[in-house]
Amino acid sequence: MAMRGSPTGRQLRLGAELRKMRERAGLTSTQAAQLLGIKQNQVSNIEAGRHGVSPERLRTIACHYDCADKTFVEALTAMTPDRKRGWWEEYRELVPGPLLDLAELEHHARALRSTTTARISGLLQTREYALEIFRQAVTELSPPDIEYRLSFRIKRQAILHREDSPTPYEAILHEAALRMKVGGPSVARKQLQHLLDMSDRDHITLRAITFDVGAYPGSGQSIYYVHGSVPQLDTVQLDQSHGATFLDAEAQLHKYRTLLARIEAVALSPEKTRDLIHDVMRDL
Repeated sequence: MAMRGSPTGRQLRLGAELRKMRERAGLTSTQAAQLLGIKQNQVSNIEAGRHGVSPERLRTIACHYDCADKTFVEALTAMTPDRKRGWWEEYRELVPGPLLDLAELEHHARALRSTTTARISGLLQTREYALEIFRQAVTELSPPDIEYRLSFRIKRQAILHREDSPTPYEAILHEAALRMKVGGPSVARKQLQHLLDMSDRDHITLRAITFDVGAYPGSGQSIYYVHGSVPQLDTVQLDQSHGATFLDAEAQLHKYRTLLARIEAVALSPEKTRDLIHDVMRDL
C-alpha cells in the first residue's frame, strides 16, 4: 500500500493499537520487523498510520504478537480497508483537523454518551442555537468560518437521523444549559422543543441534573464518550481551551466510564427530564 501523507484519525488509532499490541508482547520494532519479514521502518510507518495493512497482514501481526483476543483482532481488521474518505473530508482546510477526526469517530461509533454543563451538546443543537454559539466564540470567527462550522455541525447530526440503524445517544444536560437563553427566548424555546422532539426517538436518551444536586463528580466538565466496536476502541473527547483532546489509554477510558456512571447516578430519569424541560419552557 502507498504511503499516506495525512492519515485520518481512524488510521492513526489503528496504528496506535498495533503499537500497543507489540509493546504488550514485549517486542521492539526491530524484533517485530524480523518476525514479520519486513523492514523496521515499515513497522514504524504502520504504527504511525502512514502505511496501511491488509486484513491478512493484520491477522498475521496479531498472531506474531500473541494476541489471543479474536474479537479485538477482528475489530481492528474492520478498520484496515482504505475506503473512500467520508463526507467530512470536504471540510479539510475549512474547519480544525480535530473536528474531522470527531466526525469520523461518530460515523463509526457503536454508541455515544455525553455530559455538558453550560450548553446543549452539539449533536442536539438547532441551527439557530449553534449559530449563536459560533458567534460568541472566544477567538472571533469570520462569517465564512461560521458558515463552515455551522454546516459541518449540522452534517454531524445526520448519524442520529439515519433510517437504517441510527446511532444510540445518551446525553446528560445540566439544568444550567437548559435555562441559559442562548440567542434569546425565541431561540431558547425552539431549542428546548427540539430536545423534547429528539427525546421521543427510541435511540436517544436525555437526562438532566438539577441545581438541587449541587456539586457532583465531574461537575463543570464536558465529557464526550464514543463507544467503538469493542471497548478497547472507545475514545473520550474533551473540550479544552486550546481545542479538542482525544483520550484512548485503557486507564483513561476506565476513569471516564466510572465518572460517567457516577454522574448518571445523580441525574433525573428521562421522564422527569422531560418534565423539567417543560417547566423551563413555561418560565421563558
